[in-house]
Amino acid sequence: MLGLSACRKGARIAAVTRRLFHPTSLRATSNPVDPASTKKRFNPELLRFLVCPLSHKPLRYDESTNELINEDLGIAYPIIDGMPNMIPQDARMIQKEKKQEPEQNLN
Repeated sequence: MLGLSACRKGARIAAVTRRLFHPTSLRATSNPVDPASTKKRFNPELLRFLVCPLSHKPLRYDESTNELINEDLGIAYPIIDGMPNMIPQDARMIQKEKKQEPEQNLN
């Protein structure tokens, strides 16, 4: 039969183990973790290997929208939790910037 001190020692070990493996579950933090900051970020080095699945041309990473852009086709592939979604049906159409052509006077 275990003595009272052995039971207390076991309870302390269990409490320390819980804190080590589940630190946020037992105590409230003064600085809660922002879910947006825990999202995985896209690694731009992947652009060396990634191409558009439709045109097989290189893509450009737009950090402000977190998308991979195909300038030729005018489509943007979303990046979700650091992983590019290269499914063409999930891409959104973007407006291509039209080049300003000089107007010709017909007079």
